[in-house]
Amino acid sequence: MAGWDLLVDRSDLTRTTLVAADPDIALAEGEALLAVESFALTANNVTYGAAGDMIGYWKFFPAPDGMGRIPVWGFASVVCSRAADVPTGLRLFGYWPMSSHTVARLQNGRNGFVETSAHRAELPPTYNAYQVAEPDPADDLRSLLRPLLMTSFILDDQLSESTAKTMVLSSASSKTAMGLAWLARKRGVRVIGLTSPGNVEKLRGFDLYDQIVAYDEIGSLKADGSVDYVDFAGRSAVTQAVHETFEDQLRQSIGVGITHWDAMGGPRPTTGPKSVMFFAPDRIRQRMKDWGPEELGSRFAAVLDGFIAANPWMKLKHHTGPDALQALYADVVAGRMQPDEGHIVRPG
Repeated sequence: MAGWDLLVDRSDLTRTTLVAADPDIALAEGEALLAVESFALTANNVTYGAAGDMIGYWKFFPAPDGMGRIPVWGFASVVCSRAADVPTGLRLFGYWPMSSHTVARLQNGRNGFVETSAHRAELPPTYNAYQVAEPDPADDLRSLLRPLLMTSFILDDQLSESTAKTMVLSSASSKTAMGLAWLARKRGVRVIGLTSPGNVEKLRGFDLYDQIVAYDEIGSLKADGSVDYVDFAGRSAVTQAVHETFEDQLRQSIGVGITHWDAMGGPRPTTGPKSVMFFAPDRIRQRMKDWGPEELGSRFAAVLDGFIAANPWMKLKHHTGPDALQALYADVVAGRMQPDEGHIVRPG
């Protein structure tokens, strides 16, 4: 097919449909057509689908009733434009659908381009910002890690205000959890990672955590002093086990992701602090005010480069075309990813 979209059933994230899309559609004044060049696909994208109604992720790229277009991070180039400041050939990094092409209403802003479509006006501005991106050999790693490590970085910034000496992370094989562990240990925090039994030995080899345990061994954990818990899994049974294990030692319980989207719901913990959700764009907006965009960008760039240099075990796997994407998505949503792999998709 010349153009295509991968649509996801909003009521069942495992069900997808590839549909043909005409890339030669007529553009309205102010619109530009972009060809999606490449993007990363991770468990974070599953979170976008699982939290699509709660946070509004389904609203970024409208789809037919009952279906959705899960957002991904990557690169796209303008192939046709009726927007005054958006030239053909412009290459941008940002938030795209899992599609071969997309239409955007872009305006030149102070720090790049901004998507100004009416249906995105009330959505978090972090996701509406697009940066000019000349081709770079590190593009694939940046596509994979930039959005994930920004969450790690800004979350660690918030947690640096905590007095807890121990941090416990669920879904320790996720790249965002790995980034947070790397940053927290640099501050001297002891970090315990929780993961599935099949990931334990591999994660121990990465030297990102002080201790790695399987989910069914949570009850054996001990810590000196206060503990912060950061939940990337969204699995209520795991959160409950952590709360019951540490009880009054638990200083805060923060929800970030939903990698275990199929285990959402269930009883809430009756011990320890109330669980609160962390939404990275809110903290980013605060630090933009505190530090300014240039300082925020500079600090994060140092973190990104440092993490890439310190973790050479990471392997990139490439997938080309809509059928390969559909197969990869099925593996990601089923949790069949390896911790040391990052997946990059090229639409064609």
